Amino acid sequence: MPKPELFLISGGSGGIGGAVCERLAQRGFSPAVGYCSNRQAAESMAARTGGIALELDLTSKFSIVSACNNLAARESNLAGLVLAGSPPPTPGPFGKITDEDMLGQWQVNVMGPQLLLAGLVRHCFRKTKSGSVVGVLTRAMGTGIGTAASNMGAYVIAKSGLAGVLAALAADYSWLRVRSVNPGYTETPMLSVFDERFLALQRERQRFQTPDDVAQQIVEEALGT
Repeated sequence: MPKPELFLISGGSGGIGGAVCERLAQRGFSPAVGYCSNRQAAESMAARTGGIALELDLTSKFSIVSACNNLAARESNLAGLVLAGSPPPTPGPFGKITDEDMLGQWQVNVMGPQLLLAGLVRHCFRKTKSGSVVGVLTRAMGTGIGTAASNMGAYVIAKSGLAGVLAALAADYSWLRVRSVNPGYTETPMLSVFDERFLALQRERQRFQTPDDVAQQIVEEALGT
């Protein structure tokens, strides 16, 4: 009996990433739960979903290359990738974005994903000339100049960079299914960076999404259902 296909989820032990792992397992895939530091949570998620825990630090070239080699050496085919891992935004005005914040967001949302995707295309997806990639962007990007959310500068800039990575990937590999989702405020620990009064005001204006709401959209985009 063939082994289930793998699906790599960066940030797979987090709120949205964990919900994606669970939904993909329900669809018959074996989640590769990508984690940076919380190995215990990733191993727990892998045990619950019949997957594997895979160290994946998107700020480290060594970690990214090792993860690609690990997946390429496995018997199971890699069906796709969900880019769900990201540092939380640092609220504050554009003029006060720090070098540390900008670099951290850029490494995890742009440089790391580009290197990871290049490796997976070379070592995994090219074997079957197929694969699915979904990037988790953000509604905070807006829909054009002047429509982005304020006071989330480095986060919005980096997520816009990730959109560019996905666009370039799709342009060069027409046989890949490349999609993105743009969730709004979602009930995850990432919300802890915001003032509770701000969150209360936002909840009066809109319903916050749950991780499973976003995961459902991601899986539908990934599988074309």
